[in-house]
Amino acid sequence: MVRVIDPDGKQLGIMPTRKALELAYSMGLDLVEVAPNANPPVARIMDYGKFIYLERKKKREAKKEAKKRPSGEVKEMEVRPNISPHDLAVKTRKIREFLEDGYKVKIRVFFKGREIVHPEKGYEVLQAVLDQIQDLSVIEVQPKLDGRNIICLVRPVRKD
Repeated sequence: MVRVIDPDGKQLGIMPTRKALELAYSMGLDLVEVAPNANPPVARIMDYGKFIYLERKKKREAKKEAKKRPSGEVKEMEVRPNISPHDLAVKTRKIREFLEDGYKVKIRVFFKGREIVHPEKGYEVLQAVLDQIQDLSVIEVQPKLDGRNIICLVRPVRKD
């Protein structure tokens, strides 16, 4: 005995499995068990080949969409401690674009030569960038001096 659902989603009631199979065959469709643990089990009359085709198509589309969305990819932006205001504005705008697209961004302030003697200038530049992107980002890794670089990682704010 199985509970039978027709192709339109209407319940046809509980009937013997043999009768349900004959009914599906008369419609030129298949009888597919959709809830085997129910009491009685639920079977649906449908075109199984079409069902499988549509499921595969959904999976392919989901995979394509997942590829479009950056999952854990990190973009990197380098700045110098003696950067001009205009150059800083351009780099900040690019960082904002990365964040809007959903990428994490690693901001790296790198020092050349004797610039490392004044790491506070690097921190000031980095703080200026962080202030301009604070509406779009959350700091994932706090700024820290690592050799001749100050590194900071930001991620986009979740849009729930």
